[in-house]
Amino acid sequence: MGTQDASGDEDCLFCQIANNQSEAEILLSDDELVCFRDMKPGAVHHYLVVPRRHIDNCKTLQRDNVSLVERMEEMGRSILQKNQVCDLDDISKMNMRSQLRYGPQSHWFITVDKVLSQLKTGGKVK
Repeated sequence: MGTQDASGDEDCLFCQIANNQSEAEILLSDDELVCFRDMKPGAVHHYLVVPRRHIDNCKTLQRDNVSLVERMEEMGRSILQKNQVCDLDDISKMNMRSQLRYGPQSHWFITVDKVLSQLKTGGKVK
């Protein structure tokens, strides 16, 4: 199904970070989520929020993951507030290389609104 228990996947960098087996600085965390700076940031405020439970990718999310995605968004917004980022346009300013890798035209990019919309209607995340 694309998810594993809290032990995670030993080869997954995100699981290693979530389990404190990495040099990454955890900025915020709780029992379910961790937030940290991207190791190769595409913008000044490039943070990642990941669940402690391994999820292969967003395409494996299902309807019962809606609350998880909502909590991930809340934590992301919280770290932005903590860092006094008021202008959300500021977080989207990326250099050209980062735009290609992380921007709307990359296969990695999907908005929270799109994920939630697709999950709530019972569809698959595309």
